[in-house]
Amino acid sequence: QVRLVESGGGLVQPGGSLRLSCAASGIIFSIDAMDWYRQAPGKQRELVAHITRDGGTNYADPVRGRFTISRDNAENTVYLQMNSLKPEDTAIYYCNARIRTTAWNWRDYWGQGTQVTVSS
Repeated sequence: QVRLVESGGGLVQPGGSLRLSCAASGIIFSIDAMDWYRQAPGKQRELVAHITRDGGTNYADPVRGRFTISRDNAENTVYLQMNSLKPEDTAIYYCNARIRTTAWNWRDYWGQGTQVTVSS
């Protein structure tokens, strides 16, 4: 059984930084793309950052230049470094990964989410 477990959320003041981690475990053949999403109260879940297996990245406009996504393929882990945080970044952050359990079987998995609150 494959699991994604996020960590690193918390309360931070505006302008501060946080680093989120998401580790995949279980029977894993390989991991393709990995993403970070967020969902604020009363809003739809939105894509924040995307990284391919080879390290290509893409970001949503509201976070470009402040957030950095990275991954460690050997550790099956994806990270989100968040700098210059704003109150509007407050949300539950979820990781998503396209995981192959064999060379021919894959599906998307979600983590349980980690709360990020930006407030003074």
